[in-house]
Amino acid sequence: MKAATVVPGRPELSAVSDLPEPVPRPGELLVQGLLAGFCSVDRDVTEGAHGPPPPGRTRMVLFHESVGRVLHAPAISGFQEGDHLVGVVRRPDPQPCEACTAGQWDFCLNGRYTERGIKELDGFGAQRWTVEPRFAIKVTAELGDLGVLTEPASVVVKAWEQADQIGRRAYFAPRHALVTSAGPLGLLAALLGVQRGLDVHVLVPVVGGTKHDLVRALGATGHSSLDDLGCQPDVVIETTGSTAVVFEVLRHTARNAITVLPSTTGHPRTRAVPVEAIDEAWVRDNDVVVGSVNANLRHYNQAVRALTAADRTWLESLISHRIPLDDWTDVFATRPDEVKVVVDLQK
Repeated sequence: MKAATVVPGRPELSAVSDLPEPVPRPGELLVQGLLAGFCSVDRDVTEGAHGPPPPGRTRMVLFHESVGRVLHAPAISGFQEGDHLVGVVRRPDPQPCEACTAGQWDFCLNGRYTERGIKELDGFGAQRWTVEPRFAIKVTAELGDLGVLTEPASVVVKAWEQADQIGRRAYFAPRHALVTSAGPLGLLAALLGVQRGLDVHVLVPVVGGTKHDLVRALGATGHSSLDDLGCQPDVVIETTGSTAVVFEVLRHTARNAITVLPSTTGHPRTRAVPVEAIDEAWVRDNDVVVGSVNANLRHYNQAVRALTAADRTWLESLISHRIPLDDWTDVFATRPDEVKVVVDLQK
C-alpha cells in the first residue's frame, strides 16, 4: 500500500512510502482512501511547525482532510460497505479534560489531544486507512468524493457558530459579512454566509480570474481592497491568518461587530500593536475578536448538510487540481490562482 509520508522538519525527505496493509482493530472501519485535501497546515507539519509524529517514529502519514469509501464495516458501526465517509481529525486526550469528556475536544483544556496527520497520529494520505466509527462522518451520496471539503467546511461552520453565540450577548441582527480571502476556507465561509441570507463581501486580491468568478457565482461581492467595501460588516471571518489584516479590518467594521479567526499562519511571530488601536477600534465599538480552531462532531455534520445543499457545480469548481499520489509532493508548488488542491490516492 502506498502513502504520502513526511519527516516533520525535514521537507526534503517527503516521499511516497510502501506501508503494510492496515488491519482494523475490533469495531474499526477499513476505508479505501479516495482523496486527501492539501492546506497550509500540511506544509507546516512538513516543515516541523506542528507535530510531533507518532511516538517512537520520525516519519508519519500526512494529510488531515479526507474522504474515503468503506471497505469493511462491523455490523453495529452504523456504516455499510460502499458508504462515503470523512475521518475526524482530532481525538480527545487519553485522560480527558472536562471539555473532551463533554465531546468538545476542539476546546481541549490541557492540550494533550492528538490529531490525524498533524499531532502524534498518522493522517489520511494513504490508499487504505482505519478509523473508529465514532470518529467517522458519513457523507451523502450526492456529495461523493466532494466530501473532501467537509473538514475545512467544519472549521468555518464552527466559526459562524461562534459568531452566533457571541451575538446573543446583546441585540444583534447582522446584515453584512466580510470574508478576508478567497482561498478554500474563505470561499466555504462565504458559502455559509450566503446560505444564511447575508450580504457577503470577499477580499480577492486580483479582480478577475477563477477566485473572483467563484465569489460572483455565489452571489457574493469581491473586492480588492477594504476601502472599496461600501458597507460596514457586522461579522468578519478572517481567513488569511494575518495579524495585520485583523487590525486593518477593525477599522472598517460596524459597531458591535464580531470578528472570528479560524486560521493562523502556523509560525510564531511578534507584532507591535498600538494601544490606541485597541481602544478606538475595539473597546469603544463593543467589538469582539475571537479565536476558533478545529471542530467537533456537530460541526462536521452541519458541514455535510451545508455542502449537500450547495450547488454541486460550484463545489466541483473549488477543486482546481487533482494530483496523483505518486506526485503528491507537487502540492508544495501549487500556483497562487489554485483554489483547492487534492491528492488522488488511487492514481
